[in-house]
Amino acid sequence: MSTPQLLEAFENRVRKRFRHLLRWARREGVDCFRVYDRDIPEVAVILDVYGERALLQQYLRRGDEAVDDSAIAALGEAAARALDRPASSVTLKVRRKLNRREGQHEKTGWDGDDCVVHEAGQRFIVNLEAYLDTGLFLDHRSTRARVRAEASGRRFLNLFCYTASFTVHAAAGGASDSVSVDLSNTYLAWARRNFELNGMPMERHRLERADVREWLDVTARTDERFGLIVLDPPAFSSSKRMDGTFDVQRDHVDLIRAAAALLAPGGVLYFSANLRSFRLDRTALGGLSAEDITAKTIPEDFRNQKIHQCFRITEG
Repeated sequence: MSTPQLLEAFENRVRKRFRHLLRWARREGVDCFRVYDRDIPEVAVILDVYGERALLQQYLRRGDEAVDDSAIAALGEAAARALDRPASSVTLKVRRKLNRREGQHEKTGWDGDDCVVHEAGQRFIVNLEAYLDTGLFLDHRSTRARVRAEASGRRFLNLFCYTASFTVHAAAGGASDSVSVDLSNTYLAWARRNFELNGMPMERHRLERADVREWLDVTARTDERFGLIVLDPPAFSSSKRMDGTFDVQRDHVDLIRAAAALLAPGGVLYFSANLRSFRLDRTALGGLSAEDITAKTIPEDFRNQKIHQCFRITEG
């Protein structure tokens, strides 16, 4: 993986791709994007740029062996040269396939430093070291733009909100008010900082710490309704703070139906799943209409067309 020839090929590929994407990113008003995604099979890493910093990750499937530290370091140095920035700006991370008791937002054991990135006029706090994920899912950039374009005058609901980047864009798009629900105090605090960073008053944007399924059950008995909902659950979740487990393939129908029950007349629900093998059970959705918009929501910088699946769901 780190022979001189492969290192040179990797560096050249990153340099060429970065120069191409940098022009596109400036037009789009973003400074965080994917530069390299296992383009060369023998160099199976992913490289993302976050402003003046970058994250180089090796994803290990079961049975894979991690590349030794010196080889990863060599790739990091090659990436830095290609990006024309110091090696210290490139964070190196090895990620193994999670088991069913682990979550995508697990701590890594490192402290890490927060930094600010830009996306279509909004700013977001990311941390490349402290957690498995950075605080901003780059593959949903186009979906966030879609939500922003449709948010004006609507009440917005963000379920499994993580750091609430969807809500920030909805607020920027003119949402009348919003509710963002997540079980993690850490990510709700992060969401609040994202709102403050963008100068958005919290009076109209409620953060709720709750198990999403329990919250939906309780809210169904109230008169709260929303014109726009985002439902972006993890593939699997288990926590001492939640009752039982969540499996997106097993539980998606009940979850979608419960969320759709909170739609105002003419409302839209966006549902996303990042489980590679996910299959939407359209028949079980009953009177709900589900349009597969996945192809429209994969950004230009993502070569992996199966990074997520996304559906626009409405009544009838």
